[in-house]
Amino acid sequence: MGSRMRRKSAVTALDAHLGYWLRFVSNQVSQAFSRKVAARNVSVAEWVILRELFDGESVVPSVLADRMGMTRGGISKLADRLVAKGLVTRTADDEDRRYQALALTAQGRELVPVLARLADENDDEFFGDLSAADRKKIESVMRDIVRRRGLKTVPVE
Repeated sequence: MGSRMRRKSAVTALDAHLGYWLRFVSNQVSQAFSRKVAARNVSVAEWVILRELFDGESVVPSVLADRMGMTRGGISKLADRLVAKGLVTRTADDEDRRYQALALTAQGRELVPVLARLADENDDEFFGDLSAADRKKIESVMRDIVRRRGLKTVPVE
């Protein structure tokens, strides 16, 4: 019985892991934001693409895929959904039909600031009670982990 007790006590509790707490908070933040954008008929992944397109005139899907760490097929599926919703246009080059560019429609361009406000509100709901110094420190640590680990995939779900 003594050896069994030792083995049990050697098993670390779930909440003893930093990853547990990161995932716990991240899930709550992500789910709350997902509900907010879903009310606007947009998924989080679609929001990320819309936001990426907002700063430019048009973007080639392969560039979006590289920026977001997604496959071109994944970007294509999301683009199809956004085109169907009237938020994005897809144009082909007259000389090279394989070349396509994605751009926001007027409706998509109007929606991005609305969704950005929802993202800001979501952040404030979860992190607004932290001091500016704590927020900056948490962000700095997270960015450092991303940099050191070479993480590239943009969180979309």
